[in-house]
Amino acid sequence: MIDRRSLVAGGALAALAGCGSKFRTYGGPDVTRVQVYKDRRRMYLIHHTSVLEDYKVHLGFTAEGPKQFEGDGKTPEGTYIIDRRNPNSLFHLSLGISYPTREQVEFAEAQGKSAGGNIFIHGARNPTSPRGPDWTAGCIAVRDRQMEEVYAMVRNGTPIDIFP
Repeated sequence: MIDRRSLVAGGALAALAGCGSKFRTYGGPDVTRVQVYKDRRRMYLIHHTSVLEDYKVHLGFTAEGPKQFEGDGKTPEGTYIIDRRNPNSLFHLSLGISYPTREQVEFAEAQGKSAGGNIFIHGARNPTSPRGPDWTAGCIAVRDRQMEEVYAMVRNGTPIDIFP
């Protein structure tokens, strides 16, 4: 027979296990667009014309100007789509951005270079990431707890605008 202390302890452990999950649920209004303003270091999750959430972001380590080439350390500028999800990201969780466009690939190839790729919105830095306010290789980063919210709220196919 289970004693009362075992039952209470088991309930407490179950409650703590639920709090530790990085996967959240969201039942609010759909996020119809994501907007990032590089100059403000802000990302907004938008439902039509209303801002649902507002986050401080970290960008590529060379924050000024649009991404043109692999390894340039810049965050892209333009309109893209959230096109994939990575629940096992090295940066907690991540949402893929459809960079580069066909035009961006053609421009880079005309210069004899690669446009790069693998641009994501993701969680906080890992121990090997460089220090400083802008530290990613071109991605958009938020705190891990914030990334859990973003991951729950933003669906594949959501447009994302990245402004200078």
